[in-house]
Amino acid sequence: MPLSNSLETLIERECAKAHTHGVILRVASRDGRVDFKGSAGAATPDTRFPIASITKMFTSALIMQLVDERRIDLDQTVETILPDVDLTGVHVVKGVDYGPGLTIRHLLHQTSGLADYYEGDLAKALKAGNDRRYDLNDVLQMTKALPPQAAPRSGKSYYSDTNYQMLGAVIEAATGQTYNQALQYRICDRLGLTQTEVLGGDELGLPVYHKDTQLNVAQTLASMGPDGGIISSMDELMIFLRAFSEGQLFDPKNITQMHQWNRLFFPIQYGYGLMRVKLPRWMTLFRATPELIGHSGSNGSFAFHAPEPDIYLLGTFNQTDAPRRPIGFMLRVLGLVAKHSEVR
Repeated sequence: MPLSNSLETLIERECAKAHTHGVILRVASRDGRVDFKGSAGAATPDTRFPIASITKMFTSALIMQLVDERRIDLDQTVETILPDVDLTGVHVVKGVDYGPGLTIRHLLHQTSGLADYYEGDLAKALKAGNDRRYDLNDVLQMTKALPPQAAPRSGKSYYSDTNYQMLGAVIEAATGQTYNQALQYRICDRLGLTQTEVLGGDELGLPVYHKDTQLNVAQTLASMGPDGGIISSMDELMIFLRAFSEGQLFDPKNITQMHQWNRLFFPIQYGYGLMRVKLPRWMTLFRATPELIGHSGSNGSFAFHAPEPDIYLLGTFNQTDAPRRPIGFMLRVLGLVAKHSEVR
């Protein structure tokens, strides 16, 4: 059976599972031996979809561009570039206020230990159908109301959308543009992307679900901006993923430090706006599995590169019920690719 048929069968089976309303998959290799795109359910190959936290890869690319241009330094404090933003009391751990000392590197590497504003009342409100707009000041207030995860420099990354909201403000201060303007000028125009942008209205493309409930999230996604507010298409996201992985968007020398992996939550490690997935052999009957580098989103979106065998994978389930679902799915896709290569 041709690889494309096997992948189409896999997508259909995934879409037939409970609480699944649409699946998108795009797979490609750098040498062109693999090039597949498919969809099932409510999705079509041209459907735009919210990429959720894959947005953090775009934000990290913009930050590294500004570092290359020496407009910012990763070790400068956030307050030096955002003097009008008061971080006092935002991050207090055991009586010590770490807010004024937070650096851009802390935010980028998710080592600030800041609370994740999204995990407070906002997430509950969304599932209850209450969509709303908010800005950075609201984000900081929501963060203050939550317990911190850890003090900075704990040696571990703690996932927090607050970090990337603040990085968006850093980008705006350093460029004099809105986040979306910087995105268009520095990434989309460079790569010829016309369907990729921060969500601005009510058009989500592919609806987002929690189990079988369609969520009303347009205003929230528009507010997320730098931490999860981009909408794109499978073809344009593939162009970005390859450009990012191949060092076309910033000095390739940055990749080494961006791949400084910290523990996040099993089986994911975190770098600079990047996730790494590498399952231990004891989980796979002592068979080696490919390393995956990229990012996933809470709605089941995923965009990863498997350096060996040099395969790019992306897509979405648009389902918030099982955000880790893409990991097993991508490994099954890579298994089919490997099997097809052996047959050939």
